[in-house]
Amino acid sequence: MFTEPFIDLSVHHQPKGFSDHFAHGFTKVLRFCADTFFAKRYGHRAIVLETVAAVPGMVGATINHLKCLRRMQDDNGWIRTLMEEAENERMHLMTFVDVAKPTLFERFVIIGVQWVFYLAFFALYLTSARTAHRVVGYFEEEAVISYTHYLKEIDEGRSKNVPAPEIAKRYWNLPETATLRDVVIVVRADEAHHRDVNHGFSNMLHGKPVDPGALTTYPIGHTQATGKVAA
Repeated sequence: MFTEPFIDLSVHHQPKGFSDHFAHGFTKVLRFCADTFFAKRYGHRAIVLETVAAVPGMVGATINHLKCLRRMQDDNGWIRTLMEEAENERMHLMTFVDVAKPTLFERFVIIGVQWVFYLAFFALYLTSARTAHRVVGYFEEEAVISYTHYLKEIDEGRSKNVPAPEIAKRYWNLPETATLRDVVIVVRADEAHHRDVNHGFSNMLHGKPVDPGALTTYPIGHTQATGKVAA
């Protein structure tokens, strides 16, 4: 029996100061580009955007790992959290590749966008980790909105509610009867969790109080994403 996880769809970090406004403005520009290019082709939008979404966690984990080695200090759980975020986003990608087969053109777009975004985000994280995490927080706010729209498309019959891919059923421990709608719901919950974690990290770096519960890893039961599952 599939139980829909509860998430707060209304969460929005109100920008304060130059760093937040830069992060929010940058996110809105990318949102405009995605809306223009993909319109309501949510499956194809997910494929391209999840390749980008999987970058920040790996970048943050790498930089924090090296910093901890240099300073010989503990990471307070940041590295594992960011690595799990990167892996989780990769599993989103693998799931939607099964749902909406990417075109050759989209594969070329993914290669170009990934390299540009990786280098840009790496430079941003080195310059201001607080701004980088705020960018990701806003990215995830937009992701929650996009997957909510995707659910509406499915519920109103404009997108087919096909059976859930096997990789999704294994990873999220979904029942055999699970459908695409169930997948979108758990993916949206993941994105909401990443939203809260990254806004929390940004607040911590800004010296603001943070609820430790908002920084826990894996909001719902995920399997260990082994190479066999991800194949």
